[in-house]
Amino acid sequence: MANRNSVEIVNNFWREVWQSKNPEAVDRLVAEEFVITTGGVEVRSRGAFKKWVAAFLASIDDFQFDVVEIFQNETGDRVVSRWIVTGRNKGFMGSPACGSPITMTGTAVMHVREDGLLQHNWVERNALEVHRSLGGVEHVA
Repeated sequence: MANRNSVEIVNNFWREVWQSKNPEAVDRLVAEEFVITTGGVEVRSRGAFKKWVAAFLASIDDFQFDVVEIFQNETGDRVVSRWIVTGRNKGFMGSPACGSPITMTGTAVMHVREDGLLQHNWVERNALEVHRSLGGVEHVA
């Protein structure tokens, strides 16, 4: 795995799924038992993840996904990416669709298997700040 370019594997995932807004690409790029851990929940299985991606994309108009930086560990089984999502609110996080601008930043740690499929994605994102900006939560100091 050390010779594998896992950064390119993950960049391909970002391009084909998120930047192309194509949940169907998940079938080629993640393991059947794929897990994403995000927002305090785990979405388990390739099929459940595809549905999650479709719902996420449907909640943001003018969706844009950009990678800020990306690198892999020495063995190549972990890739870390910082990214930014922008668009307009179409019901994001259960909020009323109002067209307000959305800017969300995040960090993803991907487990890349020996066969090049993605196994797990641990995501930290500034969703609370986005939720607040959409009027969902009062800011508490």
